[in-house]
Amino acid sequence: MTGQWQGVDMTIDRFTTPLYGVAEAASYLAVPMSTFTSWAFGYQRRQRDGPSVHGRPVITASRPGRPNEASVPFIGLAEGYALAAFRQAGVPLQRIRPAIDALQRELGIEHALASRRLFTDGAEVLFDYAENADDASARELVVVRNNQRVFSELVENYLRHIDFASDGYAQVITLPQYRVADVRIDVAHAFGRPRFARGGAKLEDVIDLFQAGEPVDVVAAEYGLSRAEIEDALRVATRAAA
Repeated sequence: MTGQWQGVDMTIDRFTTPLYGVAEAASYLAVPMSTFTSWAFGYQRRQRDGPSVHGRPVITASRPGRPNEASVPFIGLAEGYALAAFRQAGVPLQRIRPAIDALQRELGIEHALASRRLFTDGAEVLFDYAENADDASARELVVVRNNQRVFSELVENYLRHIDFASDGYAQVITLPQYRVADVRIDVAHAFGRPRFARGGAKLEDVIDLFQAGEPVDVVAAEYGLSRAEIEDALRVATRAAA
C-alpha cells in the first residue's frame, strides 16, 4: 500500500507503519489518553505497602522519540478498539489482562485483538477461560445465547463495526462515538485518517472549514453531507477538545 503523505513517498504496513500519536489514537477511540498510554506502553505503579505493580503493553506501538510523534500503527489502533469495547462493558484492563493472555494463547495468532478470530472464536475462548480460572471479570464479557457462547451485546456491537482484510486482520474501523455520522478509519485511504463513509470527506477537513467561519449548512453542502452529520461531528470534536 503506497502513496504520498505531506509530499513524502511512503509504503503503509498495517502492522508496522506508525500512523497515530497516542493522544490522537485515544481521541479516535474516545478513551482517556492515560488509558491508551498504559495499553501501548504498559505501566508501573508504586503501592504504599508492598512492591510496585507492573503491567506490560497489550497493543502494538513503539516508543515515540518526541511528543506527539506517530507511534501506533493501524493494527495497534484496532487492538485498542477491542480493548475500548471491553472497557465500555465495565471491565478494567488490569482485571482482564489474564484473559487477554489466554485469548492470545488459545487462538495461537499474533495480534489476536485485531483478528477476525476474536469475533468468531473469542467469546468461546473467554468463556472457557472464565470457567476454568473462575474469573468473574472475563465472565462479564460473554453470555450464553441459544446455547452458544457469544460476546455481550455491548462488546458485540463494537466488534461488528470492524471490517477485515483477506488476511483476517482489521482493515476498516467505524468509530463508536458518532450517533448520526458514519465516520470510518480505513488504512487504505487518507493514510488512516477518519473519513465520512458518505462522500469520503476527511473529518479534519470538515472541522477545519467550520472553524474557518463557514456556517454548518455551507459546510454540509460543500461536502455533500447532512446538517445532522455535521452537527454530530462537531459535537464529538467539541467533547474531545474539552
